[in-house]
Amino acid sequence: MKVYWFEQAQADVPAHNDWLSARELVHLSGLRFPKRHADWRLGRWTAKRALVQWLNLPAHPLALADLDVHAAMDGAPEAFLAGQRAPVTISLSHRAGLAVCAVAPAATALGCDLEVIEPRSDSFAADYFAPEERQLVAQARPSERARLLTLLWSAKESTLKALRAGLRLDTRCVIASPVDGHGIWHPLQVRQDSGRVFHGWWQSSDGIVRTLVADPPAPSPW
Repeated sequence: MKVYWFEQAQADVPAHNDWLSARELVHLSGLRFPKRHADWRLGRWTAKRALVQWLNLPAHPLALADLDVHAAMDGAPEAFLAGQRAPVTISLSHRAGLAVCAVAPAATALGCDLEVIEPRSDSFAADYFAPEERQLVAQARPSERARLLTLLWSAKESTLKALRAGLRLDTRCVIASPVDGHGIWHPLQVRQDSGRVFHGWWQSSDGIVRTLVADPPAPSPW
């Protein structure tokens, strides 16, 4: 099984909206706040560009408008092509003017996340991290603490998306174990308290941590 990772920045999004479906245009018209409006367009643009690559579709606006990405009842994004459910699973994340869409075959449990590396307090770790994760943080060098806290949080976010639950679940019910390695992507494992294990990947660059988990496991994203 393969997972496709596609990333875009705010500057990549066209000024016009002819690549949005009729349903998406209606939704966009209801977004009142400029940041929410911009983030939503960035996420949809990124998702559609990823989908045309995965589905081998043309990238012109009419083809993009034939794709419809909207939230299911549980909040997870789902993709439709010409009104029919596309044979894919997607996950979206956006932060700091960047967005990512991960794409995998249908029926894959998939989650991705972007997070800015920034200081987080001891109380943050106490409130959201399991004892094993807090022990990892306690053992980290001070220079690595902010990145590790961000990585652990991002891995949890990705896993809760893969579970199609988001922050409705206690974040301490999923326990992340990142591994440093060679190459662009490094291995990641996240264990749910039920015993289910998600395998994934992480990387950090330019002050951003990126994480991905999938079940069944997948090679590093392409």
